Amino acid sequence: MDKRAWNDLSDRKRRVIVAFGVVEGLLKIAALRDLRRRPAEEVRGPKKAWALGIVLVNAMGAAPAAYYLFGRRRRSIA
Repeated sequence: MDKRAWNDLSDRKRRVIVAFGVVEGLLKIAALRDLRRRPAEEVRGPKKAWALGIVLVNAMGAAPAAYYLFGRRRRSIA
């Protein structure tokens, strides 16, 4: 594995890394905000477990995406 220091990276690579970090941060904020506002009966599994996963997993938005795809139940219309 090629280990490089931040200063060894080109400006373009640094910008890409920062942009991905910002996107992941925004996805996490959106998922946590939705999780906080959503009633527990509309979440598959414990809300605390989802919150921990969203906060701790750093895989380019994988945890927020998993929450949106699998963690939420559809709201019943009635």
